[in-house]
Amino acid sequence: MSPAKDASRAVYVISVAAELAGVHPQTLRNYERSGLLDPTRTAGGSRRFSEHDLDRLRRIQELTSEGLNLEGVRRVLALELEADELRRQVAALRDEHRRAIEELRRSMRREIVPLNQSMSLYRGTVRRGR
Repeated sequence: MSPAKDASRAVYVISVAAELAGVHPQTLRNYERSGLLDPTRTAGGSRRFSEHDLDRLRRIQELTSEGLNLEGVRRVLALELEADELRRQVAALRDEHRRAIEELRRSMRREIVPLNQSMSLYRGTVRRGR
């Protein structure tokens, strides 16, 4: 992916990020103090925001516009992150399960021998005990 399209690349200064999000720069500082945003810092200490940061900011704005306070927003974001991780784990387990089933099927195909090749049927008469 080219650097210009990398959504994690921190390129926006606080004033531009605030303008893009439609909030005051102080709001971004408050969100950072609250632990809701974690922008990259330059060597000189200036904040730089990425597209990921702006997406998170938009999600924060959605939640606050629905009436959540910042602590509620923090909890929702943490739960969303946990749900995403659980979805990834479930997908990985499904893949692992699918591979294990396919391997079992392959091994069973090698072990199954057609009946006419596996044994001879007894076609004689059976003697009963006297």
